[in-house]
Amino acid sequence: MRYCIPILLLLIIIGCADQKETKPFVSVHVEPLYEDSLSIRAIELMDNSLAFGANKGVFGSIDLNTKQVRTNMLKQDSILPEFRAVAHTATDFFMLSVGSPALLYKTGDNGMELVYKEEGEGVFYDAMTFWNDYEGIAIGDSVDGCLSIIITRDGGLSWNKIPCTELPGAVDGEGAFAASNTNIKTIGEKAWVATTSGRIYFSGDKGKTWEAFKTPIQNREVAQGIYSLDFYNESLGIAIGGDYTKPEGNFANKAITLDGGKSWRLLADGQEPNYRSCVRFVPNSGGSGIVAVGFTGISYSSNQGENWSKLSDESFYTVRFLNDSIAYAAGKDRIAKLVFKTK
Repeated sequence: MRYCIPILLLLIIIGCADQKETKPFVSVHVEPLYEDSLSIRAIELMDNSLAFGANKGVFGSIDLNTKQVRTNMLKQDSILPEFRAVAHTATDFFMLSVGSPALLYKTGDNGMELVYKEEGEGVFYDAMTFWNDYEGIAIGDSVDGCLSIIITRDGGLSWNKIPCTELPGAVDGEGAFAASNTNIKTIGEKAWVATTSGRIYFSGDKGKTWEAFKTPIQNREVAQGIYSLDFYNESLGIAIGGDYTKPEGNFANKAITLDGGKSWRLLADGQEPNYRSCVRFVPNSGGSGIVAVGFTGISYSSNQGENWSKLSDESFYTVRFLNDSIAYAAGKDRIAKLVFKTK
């Protein structure tokens, strides 16, 4: 027993030495990478490149080493799709358009190939992601009394819509905001979906069964609700939104969960930040660092959302972290590299 205490102390010292102390961000440098007359709301980091989807049928990628930009334009019959959701597996890239008809494309032998199409009143898909290389999910506004959720189990070759009998009933007019492709989050076998009604849909089995939890985020008006959510792990999550038609409002627009989405508590109510369309945890921050972006600026919290500071007035719709200090953001007419700086 006398030998155990020194060994335990040694392990504790080694463990503490391995932990990286994170310093709070105090500023952000914005480096433009791509500019065009487009609305870019969907970006995805893929190895050493950043893939993106935009309106006017445009999609492309940026080589993060050389900064070379490649763009393509896709036309379906007479339609130039508006892509607000993209995703990828180890072998393929996917794009999903908003509105009817909803068009979902996958990389194929001859470029992007259509693998799912849905037409009808109310069809409007908002976001897409994958659990793994075979199983993925896309979500859209409610149709026939339930949220639209489609699932693939074969790597995106085919997609099937979950019937309303297997989903919680939708609140009147409930949908999701196609603002940043961040109202779905998957970890392990779990999935969380944020809605315009301020609710969180949760599945613990890769979309086979679902339940819905209420949050205190405001949703009385059509443009109010949750625009974005992120989870640092299976317990700690954050949701943010507001009202894009009244972007200065900051009451009941951000909330945190510590129990995997079952219960939520408002954060910094009536304080910075106001409306934001995308929120992300800072990697390797222990869940304390959070960045939120919107068309009115970039906000940051170093204490799990309790207090925030505005780092920049730069306008973006969506953001993805490459590491704990570098991220990529997209918005109206541009994509940029964000370098966050500490003291």
